[in-house]
Amino acid sequence: MNVAILKETLPGENRVAAIPATVKEMVKSGMKVFVESGAGENSHFSNDEYNNAGADIVSDRSSLFAQANLIVKVAPAELDEIDMMKDGTTYVSFFQTTIQTEHVKKLVEKNISAFSMHLIPRTTLAQSMDALSSQSNIAGYKAVLLGAAHLSVYMPLLMTAAGTIPPAKVLILGAGVAGLQAIATAKRLGAQVEAFDVRPVVKEQVESLGAKFVEVESDEEDGVGEGGYAKETSDDYKKRQQQLIKEHIAKSDMVITTALIPGRPAPILIFEDMVKGMKHGSVIMDLAAENGGNCELTQPGEITISYGVKIDGSLNLPATMPKHASQLYAKNIITFVKHLCPEGEIKMDLDDEIISGALFAHKGQITHEPTKEALNKS
Repeated sequence: MNVAILKETLPGENRVAAIPATVKEMVKSGMKVFVESGAGENSHFSNDEYNNAGADIVSDRSSLFAQANLIVKVAPAELDEIDMMKDGTTYVSFFQTTIQTEHVKKLVEKNISAFSMHLIPRTTLAQSMDALSSQSNIAGYKAVLLGAAHLSVYMPLLMTAAGTIPPAKVLILGAGVAGLQAIATAKRLGAQVEAFDVRPVVKEQVESLGAKFVEVESDEEDGVGEGGYAKETSDDYKKRQQQLIKEHIAKSDMVITTALIPGRPAPILIFEDMVKGMKHGSVIMDLAAENGGNCELTQPGEITISYGVKIDGSLNLPATMPKHASQLYAKNIITFVKHLCPEGEIKMDLDDEIISGALFAHKGQITHEPTKEALNKS
C-alpha cells in the first residue's frame, strides 16, 4: 500500500502529518511511504531525515497523488487537491464536515473514503488517536504565553523594595483539554486563576490544578453532551451564566475562552457590554476564533483593541509550535493508520466504532448523519 504525506499549503499551517519516526513505523508495517519534498521543513524535519526513515521523497505533486492509496494531511484538503486524488483513494485529516460542505460533496463525487480526525470517538481505546485533545493541549499552553506577552502587568505576585505587585487575575472559560492546560500554565506563571465550565463534573479537575471553579447553580444536566463535550444550554441557564461571567470578567486581567462545539459556530460567551466593563489594558485570548469566536467582538485571525481591551483572535495556535504539535499529531495519525491497516493494507471494518465513527464519506455516500443533514441544508 502506498501512503502519501503531503506538504501543507494553508497559510500558517506549519505542521506535518507524519514525522520520520512514524514514517519508520509505517515502513516497518509493510507500507510504501512517499513524502512530498519539503513537507516537514516548517516543522524542522528535513527530506534527508524522511529518506533515512525509509520514505521516498517526491517533488511532483501530481505523481504523488497518482500513486497514493492513502493520503494523510493536517489541514483539510483544498478543492484542487481533491481533484488530484484518484477515485477510491482513502484520505485522513482534520475536517469540519458540517461546515466544509463543498469539500464533502467533491470527496463524495470522487468516491473517496474520507476520515476526519475531528470525529475520532472519545473512548478509552481511541485515546491515543485523539488529535483534538493533543492539539488543544498546545493551544491552551500557548494562549497563556501570548496573553502574558500582551499584558501590561506581571503575572506573579512580586514583593520588591519599590512595593508589592499583586498577581494577575486570569479567568478561563471552558475547562476542557485546552482550558485545563491554560489553568496549569497560568498557575505556573504565578497568576490567580478562576475557571468556568457548563459541566459541573470538571469542578474537581479545575480545583486540583489550584484554580477556583466559578459555578452557575443548576438542577439539570445543562451543558453536558456526549463523549464529554459541552452542548448547548437552556435560555434560563444562559442568562444566569452571562451575569456571573460579566461579574468575574470585570475583575480579570486576562480572559481565555475555549468553548468550541465541534462542527458548529462557537457560542458567544462575552458580549460587547461585558468587554466595555473590563479593565483597560486587559486581554481576551479567544481560542474559539476558528469557528467565529466566543467573544462578540473577536475578529478571527486578527488582534484588535475595543474599549481598551486587547482581543486576540489568532488562528491555529498549535501550528506556532510546529515541532511538538507535529510530533503529537503524527502519533495520533500512526495509531489510527495502524488501526485502519492492521496488516499493512486498508481494512474498512465498518463494525469497528473507531473506523465508522471517524468515517464521513465512503463509496460515494455520506456515512456521517450530521454531515448529511448539513448538506441537505446547504
